[in-house]
Amino acid sequence: MINIDTIPQPMLYSLRMSSPTRDTILKSLRMQGSCTVKELAEAADISPISVRHHLSSLQAEGLVAVEEARHGVGRPYHIYSLTDKGLERFPRRYYQLTNHILKELKGSLPQEKLVEIFTGVATSMSDARIHQFEGLDLEDRIKGLGTLLSEEGFEVKIENKDGELLIHELSCPYFRIGKSHPEVCVIDQTFIANALEVPVERVTCILKGDNCCTFSVQLEGKEGS
Repeated sequence: MINIDTIPQPMLYSLRMSSPTRDTILKSLRMQGSCTVKELAEAADISPISVRHHLSSLQAEGLVAVEEARHGVGRPYHIYSLTDKGLERFPRRYYQLTNHILKELKGSLPQEKLVEIFTGVATSMSDARIHQFEGLDLEDRIKGLGTLLSEEGFEVKIENKDGELLIHELSCPYFRIGKSHPEVCVIDQTFIANALEVPVERVTCILKGDNCCTFSVQLEGKEGS
């Protein structure tokens, strides 16, 4: 039996909020390729100490990398640049490309085949991530699920309510493409079901006008493995 009282209510998982200073630092690194603390301080109009504080946070999030450089015989200094994860923060033409691909697929494949493809994608995504859940019971899987979804780009709140686990997705990285191709909704539902290894029911959906996407898992009587 799962002791749902040990699951915090609610658990809120969200990506770190942006700020004008952080955005300026990231944009400067994007435009210049690499910068020193002094250059970033001038761009953001703040002190070098403040820049270092922001850079430490950005490094901890995996958005910024640092390396030592030398100029002549002087002391080495640090050069900062964006990681691949940092580069992904900037808008690209992924939406247009994805939209065109899905339009072509819809024109040549039956609906059930398209859903099968998306389900396969979701299964591959979850298989690549849930290895860290091996050996964990359902209770511990629940605790780790919010972090995984946050890393996938969802802002998530998880709560238990009278033996029912409710997973609220307050924001969705697929929302824009989902408005034209709602088939993508199978991805997160399949991801959650595979991660928890229990049936999952979608009870609300942002694309249908609800405030968030909510999934329900019945915990009463579930065993913890």
